[in-house]
Amino acid sequence: MTTTPDRVYLDHAATTTMWPEAVEVMHDELQRTGNPSSLHEAGRRARRVVEESRESIAERLGARPSEVVFCSGGTEANNLAIKGLYWSRRSADPRRDRVVFSSIEHHALLDPVTWLAAHEGARIDVTPVDRQGRVRIDALRESIESSPEDVTAITTMWANNEMGTIQPVAEVVEIARQYGIPVHSDAVQAAGYLPLDFAATDLDAMTVTAHKLGGPVGVGALVIRREVEATPLLHGGGQERDLRSGTVGVALIAGFATALELTVQRQAENAARIEALRTRLVEGIARVVPEAVVNGDPLPGPAHRLPNIAHVTFPGCEGDALLMLLDAQGIEVSTGSACQAGVPQPSHVLLAMGFDDAAARGSLRFSLGHTSTEADVDRLIEVLPAVHERARTAGLVRSRTR
Repeated sequence: MTTTPDRVYLDHAATTTMWPEAVEVMHDELQRTGNPSSLHEAGRRARRVVEESRESIAERLGARPSEVVFCSGGTEANNLAIKGLYWSRRSADPRRDRVVFSSIEHHALLDPVTWLAAHEGARIDVTPVDRQGRVRIDALRESIESSPEDVTAITTMWANNEMGTIQPVAEVVEIARQYGIPVHSDAVQAAGYLPLDFAATDLDAMTVTAHKLGGPVGVGALVIRREVEATPLLHGGGQERDLRSGTVGVALIAGFATALELTVQRQAENAARIEALRTRLVEGIARVVPEAVVNGDPLPGPAHRLPNIAHVTFPGCEGDALLMLLDAQGIEVSTGSACQAGVPQPSHVLLAMGFDDAAARGSLRFSLGHTSTEADVDRLIEVLPAVHERARTAGLVRSRTR
């Protein structure tokens, strides 16, 4: 979605506006027919589009084309990575029943790991994070060194989706390599704003998705080294190295490749412009709501945080109330928290960082994108004081009635 005259979209970390060029490529491809697995001319033409797109994506991610396995998106890729590695390595050695992952992972990894514990006998080893939301390497090292022979895999996201905090992936890999343990990283948020080089990181698997970098919803990829064995989730036609059966979406993949190409071409320029917008946003919030607290790493740059995310706690307010009041003013943001069975839950990321329940409930995530403007930020700052006052008053009333 893009900002319209009466709406301001500040939720680009959830999904961002498609590049017009990606839309055009998809429009053209959707008018053509052909199954990439078919041997006739239409099938061969579709296969060329898929393989050329695979080569383009691999080049921009520092991978080999054969390492790019197309999926329906980040959630499927994460499930394939962690479940596939667990099943394969546990089958080879029954002692390997421990999955090591950080306490701030997206639910697309948190939930599959929890499922493995409930249904497959996995033991969960949660790595703590510091106050900025960064994995504590000392704790990870201690956990691995205590019993490396029972670890099936380590997964650590590249950049957190709520805080934007960038994780020490290289250090995680360095520890894992000492014991031959495979490492997966969810790079869904990072791919749009950081240069990724799969080969240079020595990762075993990495997740990316199109709709977080200006491509379509419904397609992503698990980048996984050829020599890494993983058990597939889906069985059928044997497509995608027999790791992900099913007819691939040619138009989706073409749109994905175009979006990633444009993102990488314009990455440095966009990152600098969006960082300036974030600074304008954070300074504006501090000016009109002085008690607001910006969470995460305060420093910009590839070793610290993403340029597009600002996570802010508003003491005395409920994040959901702020969200709905802003929405009524035409401004779309996110709480970043889970909502299960219609009941809002405090952010597990903030709780893992050591925040109390009230702070975890009273926060908003503002995320910018390639279509964001100064006018978007200024409109937020214009309406925020009145919205904050209403939410704070509602919070006071609620606290008195408890």
